[in-house]
Amino acid sequence: MIRILRYGEIPNEEIFFRGETKTNVEETVAAILADVKARGDAALRDCAERFDGGAPERFEVGEQEIDEAFAAVDPALVAAMEAAAANIRAFHARQLRSGFVMAGQDGAVLGQKIAPVDRAGLYVPGGTAAYPSTVLMDAIPAAIAGCPEIVMATPAKNGKVPPAILAAAKIAGVHRVFKVGGAQAIAALAYGTESIPKVDKIVGPGNAFVAEAKKQVFGLVSIDMIAGPSEILIVADEKSDPRCVAADLLSQAEHDKMASAVLVTDSLPLAEAVAAEIERQLALLPRGEIARASIEGQGKIIVCDSLATAVDIANEIAPEHLELCMDDPFGWLGRVRHAGSVFLGRSCPEALGDYFAGPNHTLPTGGTARFSSPLSVDDFIKKTQFIYYAPEALGNVCGDIARFARAEGLEGHARSVESRFEEGNA
Repeated sequence: MIRILRYGEIPNEEIFFRGETKTNVEETVAAILADVKARGDAALRDCAERFDGGAPERFEVGEQEIDEAFAAVDPALVAAMEAAAANIRAFHARQLRSGFVMAGQDGAVLGQKIAPVDRAGLYVPGGTAAYPSTVLMDAIPAAIAGCPEIVMATPAKNGKVPPAILAAAKIAGVHRVFKVGGAQAIAALAYGTESIPKVDKIVGPGNAFVAEAKKQVFGLVSIDMIAGPSEILIVADEKSDPRCVAADLLSQAEHDKMASAVLVTDSLPLAEAVAAEIERQLALLPRGEIARASIEGQGKIIVCDSLATAVDIANEIAPEHLELCMDDPFGWLGRVRHAGSVFLGRSCPEALGDYFAGPNHTLPTGGTARFSSPLSVDDFIKKTQFIYYAPEALGNVCGDIARFARAEGLEGHARSVESRFEEGNA
């Protein structure tokens, strides 16, 4: 049964506690990374034998296999993925930015140019479920950014990738797909092997081993974020339907046993009705065992004195997904400071964002929404600045630069500017 907690009557530590997240996989992941770095494909084959039921004949998925998978997927699902892809493209195309140039009258020219990373690496998980939606969410922003090559790694149980994953890759414009999962996939993307090219940036969610591997290779390559267990926080008033609120909480609880589902409300009757609904719906949920472990481990209903307090609690928790199930949700949006993605109103379930609306579903977790953002086109670009000063322009600031340099004890810096204006220097 989900816990009902009264805000102000119990310690804040219990209100804001997210659950134990320490995984103790650092050494295991480090060993896998070192092995793949040293032995390349041979290490990947050993990992596939241990974790995936056997190594594929070849790691790269051929064009024929992708076409056959596409043809095997239910046409209605293909149509749904194509419609979702159109929405994702439309939303992320608005994120494109261009560089700029600032030209001064004295001959100084400053600017910034935008370019995509050369090779983007996508990780698409495939543990307890397959996620074609993640393919669309990760690949489409990279394609819009203009990445010349988009590479995807995904687990292949007994050498097979789920057809829907390959169909999504085709729709999203992925250039190459590889049958490798887990920490070893992150190693292959970071270091490169005989079969798999080294990438510049790795994005996408995964289990604790994948998250730890991304953490350990960061610096050699860029990463999007360290994704933790999925989260939903719903702020709901007394007018909300307890059936819908319970269903939305369970939509995240079914992801994995460490997922977090939280309701914050100013209505005790709603809290009690939602708790009862969760129990009723759990019995009907195919992934009910996973969802129950999540609800009983991390789930909670927080009852507070007002919706304003409820939103303040949400800001403190900084959830991955935040639903505002209340009147005038746009009026409350300005009060929200920390959340990965916000779902406004009673007819906007979190699943809408997971699959179809267009905003990205790769979001900051574990409270990192306080300082980080959803996956976007920005994740696949880099900015290069440039400077040009004509001799006259440099001469106008020579003295200032030299004073700065000598104040920092860097005489060589000062002389590098002054030397251009010494007698006899052309």
